Amino acid sequence: MQFVYVFFGWERSVADGRVLHGVITRRHELKVPHEYYYLVDAGYTNCEGFLASFRSQRYHLNEWRQSYQPRPTEEFFNMKHASARNVIERCFGLLKIRWAILRSPSFYPIKTHN
Repeated sequence: MQFVYVFFGWERSVADGRVLHGVITRRHELKVPHEYYYLVDAGYTNCEGFLASFRSQRYHLNEWRQSYQPRPTEEFFNMKHASARNVIERCFGLLKIRWAILRSPSFYPIKTHN
């Protein structure tokens, strides 16, 4: 796993759109290379450089396990999107197993983390 950008400073529960806006508008913003996309979850909207799943279509991998084949192209895209996000989530799970500080909120202030 390779991190291309780390953003500190948001504590607890914050809306996804607010975090994305903070990331792309700060001085050292996240830059998405031309013709590349970052996978984002349904809390975000599709925009340049960020690729979310189609709404109102099947998404979760277990919905395709009972030999159901995705019919419209949107469902097929969502199946591939979910599969890729599943790999990403497993990688973060491994990081949390390795470093316990990532499993729960820290008692250190954000300035110390930065």
